[in-house]
Amino acid sequence: MTTLILLRHGRSAANASGVLAGRSAGVELDDTGRAQAEKLVDRLAGVPIAEIVCSPMLRCEQTVAPLAAARGLVPSTEPELAEVDYGSWTGRELKTLAKEPLWKVVQAHPSAAVFPDGEGLAGMQARAVAAVRRHGNRIAAEHGPDAVWLACSHGDVIKSILADALATHLDNFQRIVVDPGSISVVHYTETRPFVARVNDLGGDVSGLIPPPKRKRRKSSSRSSDAVVGGDTGA
Repeated sequence: MTTLILLRHGRSAANASGVLAGRSAGVELDDTGRAQAEKLVDRLAGVPIAEIVCSPMLRCEQTVAPLAAARGLVPSTEPELAEVDYGSWTGRELKTLAKEPLWKVVQAHPSAAVFPDGEGLAGMQARAVAAVRRHGNRIAAEHGPDAVWLACSHGDVIKSILADALATHLDNFQRIVVDPGSISVVHYTETRPFVARVNDLGGDVSGLIPPPKRKRRKSSSRSSDAVVGGDTGA
């Protein structure tokens, strides 16, 4: 049921200055982020990407632009993959926010965290997971069950999607690291996802290239069974 490449946007000016950008308008990639976006073209060379789905935030649009141009793809915008609505926390320095009582909740019990005048992390996870499931089903129907697609989003959003794929509670999602410019990969099947990689910053991605087509029954699709003893690497 498709392979999803989760791409966090490249480093932004807000990342570099330690500011929680949230949904602030006009937050762009810095020089490092632009270089990360350009390198993505070579990093994913050879990986057939059926579609690119993107958060509406400018920094995400800038991140996928070089890859989309190289592949002749027009990214589709998905509002449900937008950054967390941090409410009145938006635009403030992280070092200042760390002194707020809510900070401890965000760290230790994020499923209960609701940002003042913003949204809760549990609600964010629900919308993000629903979005990738919806697009995955659509892309499988349009491009086949072996299709590979890319979604560009934000750190907390991607971490919440990975937590769902790992069947771990949202309260554990702070244990997952997703750096700017990193890719994480989830293979979705009929009964469960398989997390193939997390926070990849430049490794070999040849394993994402689907194997040559083989004759198989019409109803056949990627197996939902794990390999007993561990994957063989074949």
